[in-house]
Amino acid sequence: MPGFASCLPGSGMKALLARRIDRKLQKAQSIADLRQLAYARLPRAVFDFIDGGAASERTLRENASAFDDWLLMPRVAVDVSDRSTQTLLLGKQMRFPFLFSPTGLSGIFWPNGEVAAARAAERAGVPYCLSTNSVASLEDVARAVPDGDRWFQLYFLRDRGWMNTLLDRAARADYRVLCLTVDLPLTGRRERDARNAFTIPLRPRLATLANMASRPGWLVGALKSQPRFGNFESNGKSGFTSVAQHVATMMDPSANWDDIACVREQWRGPMMLKGLLHPEDAEKAVALGIEAVMVSNHGGRQLDQSPAAVTALPAIVAAIGGQAEVFIDGGISRGTDILKALALGARGVGLGRSMLWGLSAAGERGVDRALEILEQELDSSMALLGTPSTSDISRACVISRFVSS
Repeated sequence: MPGFASCLPGSGMKALLARRIDRKLQKAQSIADLRQLAYARLPRAVFDFIDGGAASERTLRENASAFDDWLLMPRVAVDVSDRSTQTLLLGKQMRFPFLFSPTGLSGIFWPNGEVAAARAAERAGVPYCLSTNSVASLEDVARAVPDGDRWFQLYFLRDRGWMNTLLDRAARADYRVLCLTVDLPLTGRRERDARNAFTIPLRPRLATLANMASRPGWLVGALKSQPRFGNFESNGKSGFTSVAQHVATMMDPSANWDDIACVREQWRGPMMLKGLLHPEDAEKAVALGIEAVMVSNHGGRQLDQSPAAVTALPAIVAAIGGQAEVFIDGGISRGTDILKALALGARGVGLGRSMLWGLSAAGERGVDRALEILEQELDSSMALLGTPSTSDISRACVISRFVSS
């Protein structure tokens, strides 16, 4: 049992804890169940950092609820005895039509969290996309999963020299796909983080210390692995840094389409542009020769009152017209969510919070369980829908809840 158990003394204690965690994981029958396990283990400030969104969190809520606007239309008398979830994602065959979306600071949710998640992704046969704002460096993850399908997510930085250095490091470490995120010129107003004074490392104020002490499972691991921004260590970044301060210091709000074009010229492999909601932006990406776009509102963490990702998906698919692969992330926590996204034209989906709840609940084994849950849900839903393979999933598989009878 990798992860937290290794932080405790005594083989008997480790074995006991491992069995207890396994029992809890097997009782978890949904991603929502894993979220509850994560809630019980994480300090409030850390849980809210994952769970929260911008301002009133309307977009955060609608990312999930907008999937309810689409209903699945099953076909019967279809031979579904032999099913396959395999999907071609940017030129490589994957076991499932999803990837691990980039999530910053995974290493504070579980010791060495990025490596744990990347290992689970490698075993599952799906891509792992490492965030610029990771705790582990991109070299750390590459060494840990040399055979994994590794993608690297990059922001536009004020320090373009350092940004180019990150691009070069990713290429040298054999990251296959570059995911350029373009919806973070500055950080959204995340009120939960402000109330909690969320910083890296966590600022030792009285309320934070009391809550951390009530979560010994998290605290022991945190004491073993000091949080940091691993990709910026040699750039002199340290100390108590709020996420908003980090973004304000590092990110470049002046970046434009000419800058995106320069990155496209510099990166020699497949490239995805992440954070698009407007069809015309998707058309611009295609015109630059970018191979994929991800429809995303940053998990509801940037501009509140913007559309849910699945609401924006059909128009972007229509605008691109098959000239690039379309992905989506935001609000996906069920196998049926994945089915609906594919039916609406997505090639694959990004899993963010769904994976973080598994990671936060039980490390690598928790991510395995999250993947197991989604695999089972997707497989059974495909069978009941009458689609034995992902290539059989089409727009005819869904109808709008608001279609008049």
